[in-house]
Amino acid sequence: MRRNHTVKTTNKKMRKKELYNKVIEYFQKALPVAETELHYENPFQLLVAVILSAQCTDKRVNMITPPLFHDYPTPEAMAESTPEVMFEYIHSVSYPNNKSKHLVGMAKMLVNDFGGQVPDTLEDLIKLPGVGRKTANVIQSVVFNKATMAVDTHVFRVSHRIGLVPPSCTTPLATEKELVKYIPESLIPIAHHWLILHGRYVCTARSPKCAECGLNGICKESLKAKLG
Repeated sequence: MRRNHTVKTTNKKMRKKELYNKVIEYFQKALPVAETELHYENPFQLLVAVILSAQCTDKRVNMITPPLFHDYPTPEAMAESTPEVMFEYIHSVSYPNNKSKHLVGMAKMLVNDFGGQVPDTLEDLIKLPGVGRKTANVIQSVVFNKATMAVDTHVFRVSHRIGLVPPSCTTPLATEKELVKYIPESLIPIAHHWLILHGRYVCTARSPKCAECGLNGICKESLKAKLG
């Protein structure tokens, strides 16, 4: 019995690896260049933009950041501001009151604790107001090219639909751990963007464009639909 169980587990892992290989091969051809759609010129600007993008579209964030970055180009400048002033710049994003406080608090901590530089470790990044694991992983990946997988709503949805992660991965952290287990380390930074962009433009939350999707016939949901 134990041997049969071992064989089944091995076969399951082989099938999973094969799925990952096919998905990676598709994205390497379809999206050889994949990067964040947030506009920024330095690590500090990206950190501000990612904090603002929580439960808000990148398009909206890109509309409001130019005047903000112009008037507050450095952590030192933003640290001298107030949440009330920040609110005037970012009032059109989601949760502007909290984010206004986070921006000023984050800038002050960068100046006081990190010499005005954006830190490069998860442990230090999550100390900053407004920065959780997802935001920290984005910064580590995009700025420092580290093999970190930020799991947002798109990554979570797409990885489940394709079948890259099992239904038991009910949290972003569980999903992150499963993805980094199978995606080659060198591809993790770009794979994050593959899944986001696929979720944003093809595998949308409502009315996914399955008919025009290059993963149709590979992904778990498309196979279920054919069987049904």
